[in-house]
Amino acid sequence: MTRDELELTLEEFRKGLETELALLRQLQVVAAQQREVSEARDFDRFKIVSDERDRLTRSLLAVEQGLAETRELLSTMRDQAASIPTYGTVLALRQASTDLVNDILSCDRAAMKALADAELARRAALASLERGENTLAAYRRVLAPPIANAGLVDRRG
Repeated sequence: MTRDELELTLEEFRKGLETELALLRQLQVVAAQQREVSEARDFDRFKIVSDERDRLTRSLLAVEQGLAETRELLSTMRDQAASIPTYGTVLALRQASTDLVNDILSCDRAAMKALADAELARRAALASLERGENTLAAYRRVLAPPIANAGLVDRRG
């Protein structure tokens, strides 16, 4: 590959990485929204936000698949590519991508914790309702004895 071809390849790769970064920034916003709706336990809104995240993720994967071959080629030509000015930009874009992915994963961990907490609260509420139901059933038995027992009292009295 000539230097001119390598420069062109690096430039195309840079444009692809910028597209990925734009998608990752949108994904970062959506991940923060997912965390917020999870913490607020707004599960209707969660579905809408999740659908948007799925759409962005599909787009990101499509771009990534388009860059895979070029990434592999550039990794084999790293020494030659390092002498081209665009290479530094590509490295900076890759680092920015890594930072965004780490931030998105952090938001996801917080959202998962909020969802797990919501599930625990739901289970605790259900257990409390069941205990309350059992207590009411016991009170009912004490306050309103079965009619058969009332008949025994009538015959003896």
